[in-house]
Amino acid sequence: MWNLIGFGLVVLIIVIFFVIIIAIYNSLIKLQNGVEGAWSQINVQLERRSDLIDNLVETVKGYAAHEKTTFQEVARARSNLNDAQTVKENEKADNMLTGTLKSLFAVAENYPELKADENFLELQDQLSETEDKIAQYREFYNEIVLTYNNKREVFPNNMLANFFNFPEAEYFEHGKDAEEVPQVDF
Repeated sequence: MWNLIGFGLVVLIIVIFFVIIIAIYNSLIKLQNGVEGAWSQINVQLERRSDLIDNLVETVKGYAAHEKTTFQEVARARSNLNDAQTVKENEKADNMLTGTLKSLFAVAENYPELKADENFLELQDQLSETEDKIAQYREFYNEIVLTYNNKREVFPNNMLANFFNFPEAEYFEHGKDAEEVPQVDF
């Protein structure tokens, strides 16, 4: 009789152990998927901003065709952002683009008729709105990264995370140039 009870306890402990492992694994998967989903939302907004910048550059070109260097810098920065693969590459390219946008708006400042152009004003509003969304999605992404990284680093989750190779997620940080949203109100 004691053998049967002892065997039952051993089986129960093994089942509980596997249930805990499955629960930890599933929670790590859900958080990892949350990180990826949040990152895809940032990418959607970065692509939207990229398209808006194209339209903005074309509008400014109509008024300031001789400002080729600025347009080339914006195009290069936009291309770098589109080609970025990792969070760090996106971070660097985003900072570069923010800096070139400041130059583009400085060029636009010299053309009063451009500042009054309805298409230009609409593009500015859309760009400002998109910048706000990017900031919100960055914050959301970084919150999920914090939750995920905390979950994978605490005991006993860290043993499972290492065993199943759950990598640490990278935060989306910005440089000093990106601390200000490009000025879009004229």
